[in-house]
Amino acid sequence: MALALMLALIAVVMGQSSPLFLTPRNITNLLMDSTTVGIIAVFMTMLIISGGLDLSVASTTALCGIIIGVMQESGGLWQGVGLALVAGAVIGFINGFLVTYIGINPLITTLGMLSIARGLAFVLSDGLTIPVIDMTGENAAAYTTFTQLSEGTFLGIPNPILLVIGLFILGIIVLRYTTYGRAIYVIGDNEKAAYLAGLPVRRYRMMTYILCGLGAAVAGVFLTSRLYAADPRAAPNIELTAITAVILGGTSLAGGQGRLIGTLLGVLILSGLLNGLKLQSVSTELQNIAQGIVLLLAVGIDQVRQGKIRLPQWARQSKR
Repeated sequence: MALALMLALIAVVMGQSSPLFLTPRNITNLLMDSTTVGIIAVFMTMLIISGGLDLSVASTTALCGIIIGVMQESGGLWQGVGLALVAGAVIGFINGFLVTYIGINPLITTLGMLSIARGLAFVLSDGLTIPVIDMTGENAAAYTTFTQLSEGTFLGIPNPILLVIGLFILGIIVLRYTTYGRAIYVIGDNEKAAYLAGLPVRRYRMMTYILCGLGAAVAGVFLTSRLYAADPRAAPNIELTAITAVILGGTSLAGGQGRLIGTLLGVLILSGLLNGLKLQSVSTELQNIAQGIVLLLAVGIDQVRQGKIRLPQWARQSKR
């Protein structure tokens, strides 16, 4: 309820600040801009519920786009898309293996993968943006189909928005009604108890990392389709935006609790805030500051929910 009220407040305030904010065209643009974050946030929610974390999703998104751009001439556009999806799953597998079987801290693991994936994107592209469009050559039909991933509509609704809605619905079903979904709540809440209960803790957590990497790859495919290009700098800081939306939506960084409905509202709140600031010609730097403030507030709220915010010992003693 609080998140819905916050979203309504942002809509009212931004609508008063800019007459363009509540127009159908801007709302469509706002939703389209939020699709990359939305795709990643679905799987990030599941990962954080299980007690994991992935900071490499933005770099994975950029790398998968570059794979499509590099492969379009040698192997074909759709072969590039397939390889990009495989690459995303492999990155997720490596992250999951290092965290669950080797025991490396997920923050360190995925921070390292962030640098590796982004570096590979720059190496494969020579640091240049690769155009992904050819409407006149012999492969024009493949390119037209590829661009329709982001430009096509069904019943007047753009395909990326439908994809995000479908992923959220599927994610809710998985979390509520499947053994895997219920198990990751238990694993995130108490890993030792889950192990003693006979749950395959490592395998299930590994699956969440693979899904997170695959989700980043899907986001990369749709982002490349929308931009008509593969850019090694694509999706800057998108991992922080996704994590902010997840935490703002009520998912605990400590794991064990969270809802995808909350994540969806968190994505819309952040997208509405940033879109409103853009319409008011607020600089990118100030937008980053605003997003950072929201992240800190979201983490603070999470700490309050867990009861972890309290006075330090010296302050408690001085009150006696």
